[in-house]
Amino acid sequence: MSHASLTIVRYPKGNIPFAILAMALFHIPLWFNKKIHFYKLMGSGRNGTFDKKPDWQQWAILTVQELPGAALEKNTMNGTVLSKNFLDHDEILGSFIRKWFSFFKCETYQLLLEPLESHGLWDGKKAFGEQLSKSSYQGPVAVLTRATIRLNKLKYFWENVAPVAALMGTAKGFRFSVGVGEIPWIKQATFSVWQTKEDMKAFAYGLKEHAEVIKKTRKQQWYSEEMFTRFRILKTSGTLKGVNPLGDL
Repeated sequence: MSHASLTIVRYPKGNIPFAILAMALFHIPLWFNKKIHFYKLMGSGRNGTFDKKPDWQQWAILTVQELPGAALEKNTMNGTVLSKNFLDHDEILGSFIRKWFSFFKCETYQLLLEPLESHGLWDGKKAFGEQLSKSSYQGPVAVLTRATIRLNKLKYFWENVAPVAALMGTAKGFRFSVGVGEIPWIKQATFSVWQTKEDMKAFAYGLKEHAEVIKKTRKQQWYSEEMFTRFRILKTSGTLKGVNPLGDL
């Protein structure tokens, strides 16, 4: 069973040079971690969404791994699958990365995610396994949208998408979001959490401004590659800026 882990890490301002260095060094332990079959090291934008200005203190690691059956249990109240081993960073990211975060006094926030629906590719790969069909799940949902923007479409993307993304924080059912990306301005992704799938759809397709941008992306072919994935949130740990953004979800 494939599951994803998103780790958001914040460094103290004085340790920003080591945050940048980590984006190169971390490839080594992640590459050799046989439990991980897909990963991405990413920077972060400001304000929780697409942003031309990076947040040099905040970074993110996305991993996809097989979670052994012995680590799972069913919650009979709501059917959520939980991992008993989720909080063990040694198992997911490895001891080197865990010790690095501890040594440089980083704040980390981690989410364990179960892919529900997915289409598209990430660097030519099906990042979360075989393409997933529609799910009947109706609870709180996390959404990852990512795209590689064509160089000749960058101007149109930032003119249209950034203003709409700024409206997300005021949408009904919105709970939390973070903007991440592998290459500034070109390879962009947004991870957002919504109270229900209906709330997410109302923003994505019901908001006039957002619907118009979606039409433009298709008609003008802004992206050379894109992917859209919905997740069930299984568990969270840690804090971000001193709080758990989804503490009462």
